[in-house]
Amino acid sequence: MKRIRDPLHGSIALTAAELAVVESRAVQRLRHIKQLGFADQAFPGATHTRFTHALGAMEMATRMFDAALPPDGPLSPAARARFRQLVRLSLLLHDVGHPPASHSGEAAMPARRALGLDLFSEAEQAERATHEDFTLRFLLDSDLRRVLEARFGDGVTPEAIAHLVTGRVPAVADAFIDGGVDWFGLLTQMVSGELDADRMDYLQRDAFFAGVTYGRFDLNWILENLTHHVEDGQAALALGHRAVFAFEDFLLGRYHMFVSVYYHHVPVGFETMLLRFFEEEPEAFRLPADPDAYEQVDDITLWTALRTSRSDWARRITTRNSFRRIFELNAEPTHPILPALVDGLEAAGIRAFLSADEGVLSKYYGVPGEARPSLYVVHDAIGEAVPIQRYARVYARYAQPTRLMRVYVDPDQAEQARAIVGSVVGEISLAGAVFG
Repeated sequence: MKRIRDPLHGSIALTAAELAVVESRAVQRLRHIKQLGFADQAFPGATHTRFTHALGAMEMATRMFDAALPPDGPLSPAARARFRQLVRLSLLLHDVGHPPASHSGEAAMPARRALGLDLFSEAEQAERATHEDFTLRFLLDSDLRRVLEARFGDGVTPEAIAHLVTGRVPAVADAFIDGGVDWFGLLTQMVSGELDADRMDYLQRDAFFAGVTYGRFDLNWILENLTHHVEDGQAALALGHRAVFAFEDFLLGRYHMFVSVYYHHVPVGFETMLLRFFEEEPEAFRLPADPDAYEQVDDITLWTALRTSRSDWARRITTRNSFRRIFELNAEPTHPILPALVDGLEAAGIRAFLSADEGVLSKYYGVPGEARPSLYVVHDAIGEAVPIQRYARVYARYAQPTRLMRVYVDPDQAEQARAIVGSVVGEISLAGAVFG
């Protein structure tokens, strides 16, 4: 048994087989991928990596699994051991496909078709790949797959892990049935859901390294009240009613982290400039579809490309000479003031761009036409289980998203730009507007 010290979770235990996976090139690459992209431009301590998050998420998944499905619970011993291992590996590997610069790097990815996976429709094949697609490729066709096959058996397969992470390998669905109950919904909720191990680690970790308090929540109380609920032969994650307030605090923590840290105007400005660099010089940095080549690409590779490029956007990123936010408004992208501002600035010869970000309380509930396994609230006194969105009042309170529309300009033209913004806005009442 190997133990790794973690600043959040203390000692994280790994079996010899799991350590072999951690030592694989696909996972070790994550040591050189920052978790929060350009966030350290505003929060200097936020330089932690996808590697530390992967280990932390695996530990959180283990604690969640043991709380919801204890040894004396409903699973047969063999199924419990298999499911537990699958969940641990799923969280350890859920980010292996991440590009440099966090999600912004996905703009340099090829079309899905280049990955050679037959799990997508023809229309989907033509779309740009995502980091989840690259994770699939690593799991299904790479050296990582061979490590998994050599070290694990008894149903702990790359296909089963891939299905838990992405839901894209339905051929292995029967492997998640035990005692006449389908446990896939519950297990995949631990990987990606309203209350998942991924979020429960990154909120705490990102808040810790950014030096803010928004991502903190009552983890122990949530775990003590975590359980499961079975309805019509389908298992789902459930929470005792006493922990609903702690869950609401968790949701609000994520919401505030997005608005205050992940969508902070400084990293958003750098991310937008990086996207402009990708658009104007698509050949300067392109992510390869081959997993062996992809393993060699990390933040160092990206920064080397930026430093050797003649692009003005690349130069601004590497010299930290970002465009400056001069106006911000919580509004719909169609708000008439936004195009008027950009048109006015461009007419005056001022270089400007607009960014749009949306902070939502939940990406799993309240989306029309999207069905997800529900997190339930269990009330022991009355023996009732209800979907969390019908129980937690915070969903109704934060039903509307926060849309952050921002205008950025060349810093050398900022003073002139402010005068134009003032003349365009005039006497219009814009509640919540921020002027840079």
